[in-house]
Amino acid sequence: MPPAETPLNQHSLQALEHWLEQLGARRLEDDPCCWSWQETRWTAEIRLLQTDLAVIWSPKEAPRPCVFPYGLSRADVEAALRLGP
Repeated sequence: MPPAETPLNQHSLQALEHWLEQLGARRLEDDPCCWSWQETRWTAEIRLLQTDLAVIWSPKEAPRPCVFPYGLSRADVEAALRLGP
């Protein structure tokens, strides 16, 4: 896997999938581009889109969408994802 400071667009699809698995996300069986990640306070649906990584957090309040360009580093995206909604 490339260093954490490497932009997501410099990662292979296999590396991105491995990273999501390391975070604790699970790929949905019916959509290979969609992942589910559950934490204590929230659940996130992560979508590997063509130009961005899209996230919809589902806390007890209304769902909150967010989009991360693949030009951001893996470390920055991971930090933002871990913060949650």
